[in-house]
Amino acid sequence: MYQDLLQMERRLDWTMTRKRAEVQDALSRTMTTARTLRIFLSHTVSGQIWQQGGDSSATPAPESGSNINPETGEGIPAWQFKVEGRLLEIPNQRAKDRAPLRKFSTFIKSMVVELDRDPAQYPEGNIVEFSRSSAANTLDGFTIRRRGDTLTKIRVVIHLEQQPEVYKVNPELASILGIKEDTRVGIQQALWNYIKLEGLQDKVDRKTIHADAKLKPIFGQDSIPFTLLPERLMRQLQPPDPIILHYTLNPAQPPPEKPQAYDIEVKIDDAAMRARMNHVTVAVAQESAKELNRMDDEISLLTQSLTQSHLKATFLNSFAADPQGFIQTWLESQSRDLEAILANGQSEGALRMDDLRRSEYFRLPWVDEAVAIQEGMRKAALAARPPGT
Repeated sequence: MYQDLLQMERRLDWTMTRKRAEVQDALSRTMTTARTLRIFLSHTVSGQIWQQGGDSSATPAPESGSNINPETGEGIPAWQFKVEGRLLEIPNQRAKDRAPLRKFSTFIKSMVVELDRDPAQYPEGNIVEFSRSSAANTLDGFTIRRRGDTLTKIRVVIHLEQQPEVYKVNPELASILGIKEDTRVGIQQALWNYIKLEGLQDKVDRKTIHADAKLKPIFGQDSIPFTLLPERLMRQLQPPDPIILHYTLNPAQPPPEKPQAYDIEVKIDDAAMRARMNHVTVAVAQESAKELNRMDDEISLLTQSLTQSHLKATFLNSFAADPQGFIQTWLESQSRDLEAILANGQSEGALRMDDLRRSEYFRLPWVDEAVAIQEGMRKAALAARPPGT
């Protein structure tokens, strides 16, 4: 029973170690949560005819150009287009669980603003690009200033910054796995779950994956090694579709009082969940360590008790089987122990009194040599005495 207990304890220790490694692995990964990023599109105008009290459809008066300053741009019709954004807070969230505010530009990998204007009439540049890698500082928004008083259609193309990176799944594979966009690890896990569910792993060679009718067009063959799955899977992944926003800017009319708003779901690092998991893991580890130490102490005491009980049972069973022989053996053992305690027992190079009582002891091979040495020492001592003693 004790050996069974030890085996069970080994299995339990192995399971706990594996689970602890899984928790540590989960903590090392990026924990994401879905949040809402609200993007605002708005514009302001300056130097327009209607702002100077004129009629946009009428021909401006000759004296209206007297207030125009080409160097500063004052009086020249112009407009400013703004792209701003902020992360919406979670309702009823405690203050200590709130993550630090992030700038809008940290959510943007790249952004392109396309202005639908005649390049011959407006050569300032009708395409404006932003790349996060080239940006020195984080920003809450972007402002584009251009001159003009004509209606302009604007197209904003935004590529979000995702950590970990998100991929778009090929439509054929997406219909099999049931996901359109996910991280590479998530897509690999979904594919592996499908393989296990359909039993596509070879029964003998576990490193071989067989393709069914759905996966065969994707793999391009009947079976592939397990190590080639990530490579074949990457061929089916594409960058996610960008976010495209449209805006119409009409400088001839006053700007809207409220900006246009678009809500976009983004994945961000869940710092609150990571902190809670770390706290729970540390607390549970400390409590488990105390409990395990207490149980180890109890096991040690029980082991000592079992050992003592086993010795007692062996002692009594031997006595019951042969009382006379047991007593004789026990007395001899006690005699040797007593002689050892009193320094009369056999030590390295010493004689035992029991051996001296046996004649066969003096017929051992070393006896002749010992007698010769002793006799030689005796004669040497006699020769060293002075004459007449």
